[in-house]
Parts: sequence; structure tokens; C-alpha cells
Amino acid sequence: MTPPNFPAEADWEQAPSLMDGALNLELSAATCNLKYWLGSVPQGTLRGRILGHADDVRPMDVVRQEGPLNSALKQELAFRSIAEEKATRAIGYMVALAPDNDGMEFYSTQLIDEARHAMVFRSHLLQLGTAEHELFPEVDRLAGDDRENILVPLENFGLRVLRDERDYIGGVLVLTVLVEGVLAPAAELSERKWRVFDPAAADIERGAGIDEIRHLTVGSSIIREHLLKHPEDKPRLLELMAEGYALWGTLPTSEQLLRRERLFQQGIEEHGHLLGDYEAWPGRRLKDTTAEERMATGQEWAERMQRTRLAYMGLEDAI
Repeated sequence: MTPPNFPAEADWEQAPSLMDGALNLELSAATCNLKYWLGSVPQGTLRGRILGHADDVRPMDVVRQEGPLNSALKQELAFRSIAEEKATRAIGYMVALAPDNDGMEFYSTQLIDEARHAMVFRSHLLQLGTAEHELFPEVDRLAGDDRENILVPLENFGLRVLRDERDYIGGVLVLTVLVEGVLAPAAELSERKWRVFDPAAADIERGAGIDEIRHLTVGSSIIREHLLKHPEDKPRLLELMAEGYALWGTLPTSEQLLRRERLFQQGIEEHGHLLGDYEAWPGRRLKDTTAEERMATGQEWAERMQRTRLAYMGLEDAI
């Protein structure tokens, strides 16, 4: 039963998609404080879905069995679990550096959100055939190279800003725009891709996406409010953005995504009949899409989200 006065953006049935919410909602740290989180997330979004999905929601056999779909999803889950773990650890610095109680409470809740995401992405590997005693070695085997080539450089950049320079607003910018703002559209696409083949994985993405709406919109609000009070900080933040974008340009993210999408494409070729007329996005059946098309669509979503969020923050010059 939905609690009274439950916010729609955190309700499993009523919450918008990640893209729609991140593009259109406005939430603040003052609104999304600890009281909000305690009433909305454990009692709302996660009710009956501690591991990201209901107990009776399961992957299809074609995903549980060895094959391209199994490989594609396991690689994705392993990588996402490491990314969320690293985000959790970095956010600890943001909790410590927050200049007010609203920011401290909000990032305390985001820390728990990201730790939960890491847990549920990792735990779903067990439903895909990974033995429990092999779980962490399997994560390392599946995503160790991508961790070193993609996540460690991003982590080092963020830690320099947060741990070494103790730059709270810079850390909010790095997390909101350069990390979550880039990865969120890929998560939206993932939810849509796996909805038929593995509804449990899709539900895991759905729950994480509901959280990410809050993270993206509140982070944007914090930066916007800061720049309205301190417009002299704009050149410094634009410089940080330029440095972050330059770093992204050196990372092999496209190669990683293409590798997984090609595995998924093999799965479509083998099992596309199971998809029926299910649409990846309006007017486009998933079984008719290609790896390159899905990647291009995700990139388009990411660019649209970034343009909208940067303009809202007053940093449209970074585009």
C-alpha cells in the first residue's frame, strides 16, 4: 500500500523514466533530505524489491544459459557494480565536505543508494549462473580490464577534486555531469533492452533509475544555487568541465559498449522471436535495431540530457 503523500517521482508505478525525469523534474537538497528518503525509498521504491525486483520476477532461460545474452548482461552487471562501488566511496568525501545540513543529508542518502546499486547489480550475477563463492572473482574477471581502463582514471580525477582539493562544488559537478550524466542514458537503454529477455534486470535498472533522477536533479540544483550566489565561480567550473570532457575523450568507453552491444546483437539474432513487437523506443522494434543504432541512440540521449542540465545550471558554455 502506498504511504500517504508519497512523492510520485519515487513511486514505482508513477515515477517517470530516467530520461524524462532527469530532463523535466526539479528537486533540491532541501526537499530530498533524510526525512524524504526514509519515507520514499525504503517504504516506497524498494518495498518488496530489496534486491531490485520482486522475488517472482526472473530472467528467461535464454539469458540464464551460457551464450551471448548471458555474457553481455554479466559483463554489464559486473562493470556497473564496480562503478557504483567507486561512486559510493567517493561520495563519502562529499558527505564530509557538504557546507550545510541539507547537502550532508542528501549525499548521505545517495551514498546508501549507490552502495545498494552495487549490491543489486552484483547479486543478479547469482541468478545468471555465478556461484556465490566465486562472485567477487567473477566480477573482477568480467570487468577488471574495464575497471582499470575506464573507472580508475575517472576515480582518480574525482578524488583529486574531492580528497586532495576538498572542492565540494567541483565534486558535485564531476559526479552530476561527468559521471552520472554520461552513464544515466546508457542505464535507460539497458532497462529497455532487457525488459523482455530479463525482466528482473530491467526492474533493477528501473529502481536504480528512479534513484538517479533524484541524484541528477538535486546535483544540478546544488550547482545552480551555488552559481546564482557565486557567479565568479563559473570560469573555474567551466575549466573543470573542459578537463573532464577531455579525460572522457581518452577512455575506451565506445569500445566497451560496442563489445557488449555486439553480444546482445548475437542474442537478438538467436532469440529475436521472443521479443515480438516489443519496442526499444517509440516506433522502433528492439529486434530490428542494430548494435550501432542502439549506441548512437544512447549517445543522442546523453547529449540531450547534458545540454538541458548544463543550461539549467548556468553552464551552457561548456557545451
